Order: sequence, then structure tokens, then C-alpha cells
Amino acid sequence: MDERRRASRVKVDLPARWEGVLTQQQGQITDLSINGCFVLSGGQVEPKELVRLEIVLPNQSPMYLWAEVVDAAYEIGFAVRFTATEDEDEKRLAEFIEAELRRS
Repeated sequence: MDERRRASRVKVDLPARWEGVLTQQQGQITDLSINGCFVLSGGQVEPKELVRLEIVLPNQSPMYLWAEVVDAAYEIGFAVRFTATEDEDEKRLAEFIEAELRRS
């Protein structure tokens, strides 16, 4: 894969809530890119499951994103790929990631 096509990832500690087919849970976003994230959470999900994420960036209102589970680690968390975002939320996410990259 061409390195320029890979989305920049940042290590974060952001509060999140998520809702899947079977449950609603709270968690922490620990790894974030414009394309997806890792959610540290004890809730159970299945690969390819669609979940609705609420991510709270520092000093901002929550953003809501739809995502598909791409990997799950039982009782640890799961990785998702964002499937639908509002343009404004995508812009906010990109600006936050860029600021985090500049700080590191």
C-alpha cells in the first residue's frame, strides 16, 4: 500500500459512547484517523456490525458517526471504519487530527 494513501493516526484518550445491535456502551477512543478508530470498551460487537459512535473532542460538542466494525478483541475493544459522517464533523475530525500531529 502506498504510504501516502494511509491516513495519519494519532494516539488519543477521548470519551465515546456507542450503540450497536445488542447494546449501548461507553468507551474510550485510543487511536484515531480520518477513516476510523479503536474503541476501548467491554461491550460485545461482531465484525461487519454497524455501530453509531458519539465522539467528544476536547472543548467541542459531540460528533456522531456511523462505522463498521472491522476487528474485535473480546472484552478489550474494537476497531471501526467510518462509513458515514456529516461534512462538518469530518472537517472537525480532520482539524483535530492535524493539530494532534503538529503537537507530537
